[in-house]
Amino acid sequence: MQIKTILNRVQKFKSFVYGNVRWIENTSFPTLEVEIKARLNSRPLCSGCGCKRPGYDSLPERRFEFIPMWGHKVFFVYAPRRVECPDCGIRVEKMPWVEGKHRLTETYAWFLAGWAKRLSWQEVAVAFRTSWDHVFCSVERAVIWGRKHQDLSGIEAIGVDEIAWQRGHRYLTLVYQIDGHSKRLLWIGEKRTVKTLLRFFRWFGKERSQALKFICSDMWRPYLKVIAKKAGNALNILDRFHIMTHLSKVTNRS
Repeated sequence: MQIKTILNRVQKFKSFVYGNVRWIENTSFPTLEVEIKARLNSRPLCSGCGCKRPGYDSLPERRFEFIPMWGHKVFFVYAPRRVECPDCGIRVEKMPWVEGKHRLTETYAWFLAGWAKRLSWQEVAVAFRTSWDHVFCSVERAVIWGRKHQDLSGIEAIGVDEIAWQRGHRYLTLVYQIDGHSKRLLWIGEKRTVKTLLRFFRWFGKERSQALKFICSDMWRPYLKVIAKKAGNALNILDRFHIMTHLSKVTNRS
């Protein structure tokens, strides 16, 4: 079965067709490029309003990474058209396989985000021969989508944690729902400061914050300060691992 046949079965785009499939030589990993072409006489969609508009011109080819096949990297190659929209002005057309200016296809981003629920982000990056940043961006996109569509009612327990994402003590703050009936990532913020966690509670809302019954966190002082201020009705449960680590350090000093 040909690559184009497989793609037409699993990833078909209205108003677009697959063109040539070619091997790319002299690359770090085996790589396939799949050409995408607009159907003849099809009108591009404005990326601003989503309406069909007359074409203006075309931009140089761009590469968009798709899910790997049999250990081979796969890229879609397409020269985006620009449209002349009376409402939005000159805009790059809306492409159904990618959102905005991202270079990872939507399908691949959801694929990585799904695996990131099962493995560490670094393990996902290594397994699929991509970067940690690509995995992080995929998870972030999934979280943003989820935040727009998620039901935040009835949340009674959350966990607050941080992960190091770059050298030099650069952290991300993560907030999870940890109720017995639902465990999910709710929010990601840069750094692990008072302002970072305050942004979460502003997004979460005053009424929902006051309704929290349990919050699990480590002993990081900025977290404790914000939790006491924004969710004073909740029981703040300190993570056992961090308590034992702290006691060990105190014991060693004495």
